[in-house]
Amino acid sequence: MALKVLMVASEVSPYAKSGGLGDVTGSLPKALKDKGVEICVVFPKYKSVKQEYVDSAEYITGYDVTLDWRVQHADIFKLKSDVTTYMIGNDFYFGNRDGYYGYGDDCERFTFFSKAALELINYIDFVPDVIHTNDWQTGLVSLYLKDRYSKINFYKNIKSLYTIHNLQYQGVFPARSLSMMELDYGYLTPDKLEFYGAVNLMKGGLVYADAINTVSNTYAEEIKRPEYGYQLDGVMRSRENILYGIVNGIDYEENNPATSNKIYVNYDVNSLEKKAENKHKLQEELGLPVSDAPMISIISRLADQKGINLLLDISNELLSKDVQLVVLGTGNSYFEYRFRELQSWYPQKVSANITFNDVLAQKIYAGSDIFLMPSLFEPCGLGQLFAMSYGTVPVVRTTGGLVDTVEHYDPETGKGNGFKFQDFLGSGLMWGINEALKAYEDKETWMKIVTNAINTRFSWENSAQEYINIYNKICGKE
Repeated sequence: MALKVLMVASEVSPYAKSGGLGDVTGSLPKALKDKGVEICVVFPKYKSVKQEYVDSAEYITGYDVTLDWRVQHADIFKLKSDVTTYMIGNDFYFGNRDGYYGYGDDCERFTFFSKAALELINYIDFVPDVIHTNDWQTGLVSLYLKDRYSKINFYKNIKSLYTIHNLQYQGVFPARSLSMMELDYGYLTPDKLEFYGAVNLMKGGLVYADAINTVSNTYAEEIKRPEYGYQLDGVMRSRENILYGIVNGIDYEENNPATSNKIYVNYDVNSLEKKAENKHKLQEELGLPVSDAPMISIISRLADQKGINLLLDISNELLSKDVQLVVLGTGNSYFEYRFRELQSWYPQKVSANITFNDVLAQKIYAGSDIFLMPSLFEPCGLGQLFAMSYGTVPVVRTTGGLVDTVEHYDPETGKGNGFKFQDFLGSGLMWGINEALKAYEDKETWMKIVTNAINTRFSWENSAQEYINIYNKICGKE
């Protein structure tokens, strides 16, 4: 009998995505389905979901969800998709608001979503073996399943897996939120939801799930230490016997320079000279001089975690060299201002694109030579994987999934797909960039590294099997 999994997430690409979570929950279910898993996915019906998806969705049913004294209605829509995907609609919480997070009632919104997702099973003729939840927004699902729903015959055999995509964002709310969650103050203890006098929804997932994983092996070890644990390292150590690391994959059909219709010129490992054509056309589009100067790119949320301050610290030293710098992303307003300022100072060398543009991102991956990820921490990171799929060489810091996916180039062996630096300092980043620039000067060496990068594969096929192994383990099907 096929394994049945319900994946519950606050984002699912291509319908709703603000970062790596949406990429993972959009791609992993396809790989699981290919391996014979019966998989259903559910996420909130946000205002931002494109109308074409909404118009083609089938209305299934509706039901009420109680949150203490408040009763809210959940409408269920089934999308037309290769993977069975449902949206939970409620205009009060999701349908009339811009964006996904950052509202004063986020705790209530995602408590509603968690409860509605558990109730959904009653209406879709699908009893999962495992409910697979993701990040703080779904942390309460495991708690409700174990302490409430497991007492109902229909739910009693369902297990849960909780995936941490980023431990920094935990969903911490005032203790009074417990009443809205319909939980008593017995849950405000260190072994349950209590977190320095508040309640922590991610902690709910960590404490109550049957298994936990995060999105790289190195990050799974790092979060057991205080410097990466964001005050949950003690919980992680207490649960280390059920904590796993599984490196994220990417969809190589969607990120294939040989077939992508988003880049200027298609190419593959046997026609890498065409990559330069993408660079020159990108330079034209961005208003930069067309040249063979190394183009360095960063596509990122402009946040402290991403090491943006390191790049700004060395910007003048870097731009004194014969290089071009292309930035794409939004975030911290100070960082946005600084990159615009750099463009005004170095109009022939800097292109600051303070926006989110998926098509431009693909063009930058294809057209640039060097890709930067100087992260303070990085649970997995997808940018370096996207870059390598286009033969763009990453320069990364030795943390989290960057350790597991990027191998520092060794001229003695010819092995390596990028460059790594250790210290979270501007000088460390500058050292890594200089190593890459030195290699770029020797075209034979550079082509070897580019070839290694484009041949690097972190597909979902292997990672999906690792998830299946965990599902089977917690269900006693090993």
